[in-house]
Amino acid sequence: MPCYSIDINCDLGEGKTLADCDQDAHLMPFISSCNIACGGHAGNYQTMRKTIDSAIQNDLNIGAHPGYPDPENFGRVSLDLPVTELIASIDQQIASLDKVANEMGIPLNHIKLHGALYNDVEKDSQLACAFADYFKRQHKEKYIFALAHGQLLREAQSNGLQTIAEGFMDRRYTSQRQLTPRNIPGAVIESSKETVSQALALAQGRKLNSIEGMPILIAAETICLHGDNPKAARIAKLLVDTLRDNGVNISKSGAKRD
Repeated sequence: MPCYSIDINCDLGEGKTLADCDQDAHLMPFISSCNIACGGHAGNYQTMRKTIDSAIQNDLNIGAHPGYPDPENFGRVSLDLPVTELIASIDQQIASLDKVANEMGIPLNHIKLHGALYNDVEKDSQLACAFADYFKRQHKEKYIFALAHGQLLREAQSNGLQTIAEGFMDRRYTSQRQLTPRNIPGAVIESSKETVSQALALAQGRKLNSIEGMPILIAAETICLHGDNPKAARIAKLLVDTLRDNGVNISKSGAKRD
């Protein structure tokens, strides 16, 4: 059987209490990287510290997960902010998590934008360029998690940054290899079995069927497991069992720097 390797990442630390962090910790044995909310769309000093502590215990890569500074809408609504103001907020969010991580003696491995901002850099080439330039100036040592085949990934690579291409196990792709907007029927895969089947195809480098029914290949180096799915723990267990039964190892992206 061929041997494959894939990183599994999950957005965590998006609750308000330590009890929320304990719930997050139940997913950590099934993943290899975590993206921690750092006070913009969610998260606070307590949740950052507790999530980092649990991540260290589970030997995970730790990354920052900044987004629009809009906790009321959980960063899922685009904000019409000047680019300089937006980047200043993102910089402050990453600095907050970086400070906590440094206090705990662990470096941040990567950055992954959250929610509406993740989608907006794919729609706006100028915004993607601005973020790639910011990452080059301030975070050249970190990996950038970005949508496989997307604008931010290309811009980051053009700026000489280390990138990790991200695929999604629970989202349909268009024939242009972009995520299907959530307002289109069928954009989100509801079946746990089908979700895990897509993850396996991504990990093994096999083609998927786009929402239009065309075969497409998504070159993913990490796969996102959505931790806010009510079935997340069950999906995570099924995912790990399925990957390992099919010769896929779960390993940290960017481990070459460890």
